[in-house]
Amino acid sequence: MKVSVDPDLCISCGLCISLCPDVFEWDGNDKSYATVDTVPSDQEDCVHEAVDSCPTEAIKEE
Repeated sequence: MKVSVDPDLCISCGLCISLCPDVFEWDGNDKSYATVDTVPSDQEDCVHEAVDSCPTEAIKEE
């Protein structure tokens, strides 16, 4: 599974980073981004939760 964050939709709420800090971090513009190319299987549940919880639907599973 892959995941990405649309920086144009990200409002920097930080929920995804709180839920899944091993997959998401802040970039230089205070927007979230995925730090991994492929989500490790042990992180998939928290990524699903981040996708479902994002208030602007900026996170997409690929």
